Amino acid sequence: QLPRLKPFNRLQIILQHLNMSKHTDSAAEVLLEKRGCAGVITMNRPKALNALNLSMIRQIYPQLKTWERDPETFLIIIKGTGGKAFCAGGDIRAITDAGKVGDRLAQDFFREEYILNNAVGTCQKPYVALIDGITMGGGVGLSVHGHFRVATEKTLFAMPETAIGLFPDVGGGYFLPRLSRKIGYYLALTGFRLKGRDLQKAGIATHFVESEKLPALEEDLMALKSPSKENVADVLNSYHMKCKIDQEKQFVLDEHMDKINSLFSANSMEKIIQNLKQDGSPFALKQLETINKMSPTSLKMTLRQLREGASMTLQDVLTMEYRLSQACMSGHDFYEGVRAVLIDKDQVPKWKPATLEEVTDEFVDSCFKSLGNSDLKL
Repeated sequence: QLPRLKPFNRLQIILQHLNMSKHTDSAAEVLLEKRGCAGVITMNRPKALNALNLSMIRQIYPQLKTWERDPETFLIIIKGTGGKAFCAGGDIRAITDAGKVGDRLAQDFFREEYILNNAVGTCQKPYVALIDGITMGGGVGLSVHGHFRVATEKTLFAMPETAIGLFPDVGGGYFLPRLSRKIGYYLALTGFRLKGRDLQKAGIATHFVESEKLPALEEDLMALKSPSKENVADVLNSYHMKCKIDQEKQFVLDEHMDKINSLFSANSMEKIIQNLKQDGSPFALKQLETINKMSPTSLKMTLRQLREGASMTLQDVLTMEYRLSQACMSGHDFYEGVRAVLIDKDQVPKWKPATLEEVTDEFVDSCFKSLGNSDLKL
């Protein structure tokens, strides 16, 4: 029984009830508010570690575009709720269910997500991502292409897609090969996790600030009077300079950088494997063990994605990645990877083909082919 309310309020409540998705009120999955000089986007699915679903994308994109045009909005801030995650990725379960039955979501999700990634990358207003907590997959796409990425001691970054029969998408083919030396290739193929200050040392974050200082940082940003990009940078720099956590700590990959650069610079997966075996050091053997668990198809797709993406624009990379996403949706390994890692959690995926040698160049080529009228248009 609805409470007795003024007709308008009552209608609003009825509409809200109709709007409810199966689990939560979709209006509350993302909060969009204008505060001071800033437009603030808050991903609000803390129980799902703020995983990005299609209804969130469809709320964020038009609002981002509106704020970009609004003369009274000078910067955009994006963050997550719950204290554990900025955004732990895309809503993989929903995409898996859709893909299995040929539902449009398997096309729409990637198409609209990549259009949003491009909007972040081309945003005309300063864009500040507060990547506090877990930031993986789809969460990386919402942050890494923006002007400013603020990591904290709680940040955990990874692109773990090769473990579920996918590839590091959301523009991974653009930003990963542009990281210093071969770090991006290493992160993409192994799914290695970076934490805290290491994100800034790797070039993924632009600033490092204590997690507990973020509310104050946000207030200072919102209080700016018609700020320029430089004014925003000044505020971020002042917080960054004052942060003493892990200041003296060496970059986690420092001692392995020479090996990473030589071992991961090969132009085929087979050669990378050969390099690791020949090297034989504990570090190399550990990487070999990790890579051997990944989808052979995903590994070959990913290496080519990064090698080609290194000289492409973000738009061309996203167009290429949309083709790859649809190849994965019509293949075997994505569904098997999701089953093994996320659903049954037995961690023993049965990849098809099971070896790198069986993944032919012709097959990989076919994944990169134009989809004609169905191609992503940016």
